[in-house]
Amino acid sequence: MMRISKNNLVSFLCGGAICLTACISMGSGDAEKLKDSRPVVSSLTVSPEIPAAVSFCGKLIDITRYNMREAFDRELSSFTYFHSTTLLLIKRANRYFPIIEPILKENGIPDDFKYLAVIESHLDPRATSSARAVGMWQFMEGTARDFGLTVTSTVDERCHVEKSTQAACRYLKKAFEKYGDWPSVAAAYNAGMGRISGELRKQDASTSFDLWLVEETTRYVYRIMAIKQIFENPSKYGFVVRIRDLYKPIGTKSVEVERDIPDLARFAKEQGITYADLKRFNPWLRDRKLVTGGKRYTLRIPLKEEMYYKTPNTKVHNPAWVVSGN
Repeated sequence: MMRISKNNLVSFLCGGAICLTACISMGSGDAEKLKDSRPVVSSLTVSPEIPAAVSFCGKLIDITRYNMREAFDRELSSFTYFHSTTLLLIKRANRYFPIIEPILKENGIPDDFKYLAVIESHLDPRATSSARAVGMWQFMEGTARDFGLTVTSTVDERCHVEKSTQAACRYLKKAFEKYGDWPSVAAAYNAGMGRISGELRKQDASTSFDLWLVEETTRYVYRIMAIKQIFENPSKYGFVVRIRDLYKPIGTKSVEVERDIPDLARFAKEQGITYADLKRFNPWLRDRKLVTGGKRYTLRIPLKEEMYYKTPNTKVHNPAWVVSGN
């Protein structure tokens, strides 16, 4: 474990991205002479190294072509130096990747598509876009229903991590049947299958990498590949994460309900938790009541002893995320 004092000159060599910070503090003998001085901080920022090829869904993708290299460079540089967001994504992944990964595997979807959820929602089950896409996988309401999710006045399964991941798998499998090319599947998730199919035909191309598309979709697959690059080796890009920094998975008990719950606040109190915690652990609850409509729902109730960081997190989903020995 690396220890850094304020008087040290510290240099992080991050796979080509060098972050050099010098902190100079004044001793007591200099205090009177330099009483108006402040600590001097200087920094040197260097572009991260761009590989010749990156792995995505089991294949190496050559990115030496000018537009591909520059597109990947843009996204890798952004994630490398957008420190607060990238750190938060790694911390949240420790809680949500253990849920997402087995569902992708059982549906035959490449594991790399977990990074699509990272890009879509920052792994926030309650995320809502300006276009009114909702949930970790950012489904529009109509698409959600098309792929088996329930959306009513009191239930929105777009915010249910497991069920929305299953729905995303159904969408991804359908897209792969159409394209047979996982990068094109990822692009279609952003732009829609109709748009990607139409552009492949109109531009006489076989992969989304060769298409002229709106900027958001053009950047989309490169963003997925870039965040994967950082997640696989955070310290290479300057991210030093300790085990206790990762968000721990919180244990819950399951309560199955078939009847309507007219007052969720009262129900929560009966379960020994707050209404707020009930909503946090069941973000698919859309109202202050639950109308089941004859369906059975499973509510997750957090265990009290699991809800505190008095005992630091000890669970690490991916050892590559933390510095050895911390």
